[in-house]
Amino acid sequence: MPHTNNPSPAFHAHAPLAGFLSYLVPGLGQIYQGRIGKGLLFLVCLYGMFFYGMALGSWKNVYLPDTARDRNLNPWNLPKPVANVYNRLHFAGQFWIGVAAWPAVYHYWTDERERKEAGLLAGFERTPSEDELNRLQRDGDKTGELGWVYTVIAGVLNVLVMYDAFAGPAFAEAERTREQTAGLQPEGNVA
Repeated sequence: MPHTNNPSPAFHAHAPLAGFLSYLVPGLGQIYQGRIGKGLLFLVCLYGMFFYGMALGSWKNVYLPDTARDRNLNPWNLPKPVANVYNRLHFAGQFWIGVAAWPAVYHYWTDERERKEAGLLAGFERTPSEDELNRLQRDGDKTGELGWVYTVIAGVLNVLVMYDAFAGPAFAEAERTREQTAGLQPEGNVA
């Protein structure tokens, strides 16, 4: 049987668009590159971990509070957004999950000016009140803490997914060389 040389999808040395797509939605960059199975695996696993973590935290553990207005919480006079992330380092990891964390950023920038409960994002990833946080800590078990750990791990793992999409497959060049060598061998030889 003659060997048909099916070219694999073309990968560039670096693919910033694919890396950015994987930031937006985990695995989307791999799907864009033609690595659909890998992309779907990343999508299901990371979003599954992220949203399971949110469910463990009663959907109240992904948010960015405005704490920098308190001088005691910003002793170094950092810029307000930097100080707020510093005071809630969880969000520095959660942010990298992409668009799933954007409602928290939206609420951070808009909630002080307008505090309406209706709309598409209503309370999703909104900073809970201090009373609500106290109630969750007092009445709940430790699943809330475990939940934010899951969401942070999902976000940090997505950084690796973005790098995989940006740099392309690890063994693409070796695979291409092997396919070219296999195409040059006579039909009777098996490597």
